[in-house]
Amino acid sequence: MSEKHSFFLNPITCHAWNKDRSQIALSPNNHEVHIYQRNGNDWILLDVLNQHDLRVTDIDWAPNSNRIVTCSADRNAYVWTLSEDGKWKPTLVLLRIIRAATCVKWSPKENKFAVGSGAKLISVCYFERENDWWVSKHIKKPIKSTVTALDWHPNNYLLVVGSTDFKVRVYSAYVKDIDEPPPPTPWGSKAAIGQLLAEFQNSNYGGGWIHSVSFSGDGTRVCWVSHDASVCVADASRNNAVSKLRTECLPFLSCVWVGSNSIVAAGHGCCPMLYVVDDSGQVQFGGKLDTSTKKEAAGLSAMKKFQSFDRNARLENDTVLDTIHQNAITCVCVYQGTKGNATRVSTSGNDGQLVIWDLQSVEGGMQGLKIN
Repeated sequence: MSEKHSFFLNPITCHAWNKDRSQIALSPNNHEVHIYQRNGNDWILLDVLNQHDLRVTDIDWAPNSNRIVTCSADRNAYVWTLSEDGKWKPTLVLLRIIRAATCVKWSPKENKFAVGSGAKLISVCYFERENDWWVSKHIKKPIKSTVTALDWHPNNYLLVVGSTDFKVRVYSAYVKDIDEPPPPTPWGSKAAIGQLLAEFQNSNYGGGWIHSVSFSGDGTRVCWVSHDASVCVADASRNNAVSKLRTECLPFLSCVWVGSNSIVAAGHGCCPMLYVVDDSGQVQFGGKLDTSTKKEAAGLSAMKKFQSFDRNARLENDTVLDTIHQNAITCVCVYQGTKGNATRVSTSGNDGQLVIWDLQSVEGGMQGLKIN
């Protein structure tokens, strides 16, 4: 089962939910972030965050502190705080980068966040109370190209980072000024910020840019998707063994753990897919989340055809895709539950649609496997 919501003719670059999923922040592929309140099946626009000068590239909403962080191609990041009058107020973050900011993520304790960039580095940002501003420390080596994706370990100290040099890396992001000494993990015990704990080559023969990375709910595994349409999992409890599944799909752009052994990935194929890690650590196809049937273009009105042409860059006489999303899916988020036990996920895409998927209704390919 799925819930479909349409917001724009514009693509949705990214989206993020508040704690109780009553509000959503999303960017219509420009310099703005729109905040909507859900009212049944309707959405009420509450505010437009327009402090950025160039396209917003990522959004994250801290569930407990209720702060939003945004980053943009204008090389800036802002932390947004809800004021007493119901308006979101921005605070500029000192990223100290010379290229576009590409991705952002709050840490689990929400006392810091990380920003990836085209400057071949990650800014780990935290609030400096003495000067009342957000400052950053840089993680640089040995990144050779743009940072495209990142995610935090559940312990609040480690970062997994993907980049366009075809590599995935696990770093320590311990900040002495605000963090307690970190406990040892299967990934290693080095504490200083920027210490490289693990590095994975996506393929011995290239393999493509890394588009998305995700720590598992218990933090012992990392999954990533790349431009060669593969799904990979690295397991620290198995001596950093890597399992790679080459799929016949178009490249995936986003992935997230939805169970201890389950991953949802989506991208240019317009259909979210479930993948399962078996007992031997190998990645297997689990099934499709989209169970919709093919729709014929003949029944479309002239206005619908025009909208399809404008939104999806297809000719008027093209048939409609046999998926709910009619263009690439750019973002996958857990909607209900946690990474270790999710029951629903949300996707947004270049067709301007937001879809909420029920993971219990996965079609085909399960063959006795279950989401867990």
